Amino acid sequence: MNCELAHERIVMAAYGELPDDETHELDRHLATCTECGQEREQMQALKLLSSAYPVEEPNANLVARSRIRLEEALDALPPTRWFERLLQKLRNNAASLQSAPIAASLLLVIGGGVGSLGGYFVAQNHTARTTPTTSIADVSNKAVDPSEGEVANISSIERQPNSEFVEVRYNTLVPRVVHGSLDDQYIRRLLMLASENASSVGIRGSSVGLLASECRAGHECQPEGIRDVLMVSLRYDRNAGVRQKALEGLQPYVAEDVHVRDAMLEALLSDPDPHIRTEAISILEPVEADTSVRQVLRSVASSDHNPRIRLASREVLSRVPAFQ
Repeated sequence: MNCELAHERIVMAAYGELPDDETHELDRHLATCTECGQEREQMQALKLLSSAYPVEEPNANLVARSRIRLEEALDALPPTRWFERLLQKLRNNAASLQSAPIAASLLLVIGGGVGSLGGYFVAQNHTARTTPTTSIADVSNKAVDPSEGEVANISSIERQPNSEFVEVRYNTLVPRVVHGSLDDQYIRRLLMLASENASSVGIRGSSVGLLASECRAGHECQPEGIRDVLMVSLRYDRNAGVRQKALEGLQPYVAEDVHVRDAMLEALLSDPDPHIRTEAISILEPVEADTSVRQVLRSVASSDHNPRIRLASREVLSRVPAFQ
């Protein structure tokens, strides 16, 4: 047994997960290897120290939400071919093969190949099956607090035309539906969670659009809350349409909130969409007296690679001759 394999087995042995035959083999190695003996002593001391602290069980809904995100991430991965999985399985078993007899090694290789082929066909069948439909329960606004650990994901958002009424469908342990007005704090928290939905541009766009409309209408849009969500979307969302909606929602606060102004300047300097950069210049025009805004506009007007952006910046600066 080499030291690398011994270190792996020391961890498993410390938690009682090592089979008896491998435990005896590890003991024989430790009897002759001082370095690995010290490694075991350190692991035992660490285990003893960690056992002195109570272990808190995670929230059941948080576990379910994490599993859903993991499944979504796995579904997004490109499928691997059967021989790639076979090679990976062989690599994972390489350490064990070093100390195995020839006959056992051959059996392990054959078994790994058969297992990989079986896994391939099982995966193919699993992919072909459709996800069973889960029943949806209507709940009142006070039924569940839509905290980070309670809401698994947002599945759809619908707004009734010409009204403040919104329907948000979201999943906890089972799918749920909630109805309410846009000024309802519960609905707002769900919309803010929906803005983080990495798997659906449509959900993010709907949530950010509704939050932005609330800000433009002059409804409650505090710096710590909806405004923060819009700034995060403007800075980091991969979809230009979502960033555009966030930009429009932040417009009323560019003069009063320096953080919003900074987010606009970042969009002007680095957003990959020229339309968003041009609109950021227009939004920043009323606060061109701000030193940071003037500096950025001058820099963009003189050196930006996009002639349209340079021209728009020069036009804004030309309307404020006192600051030329």
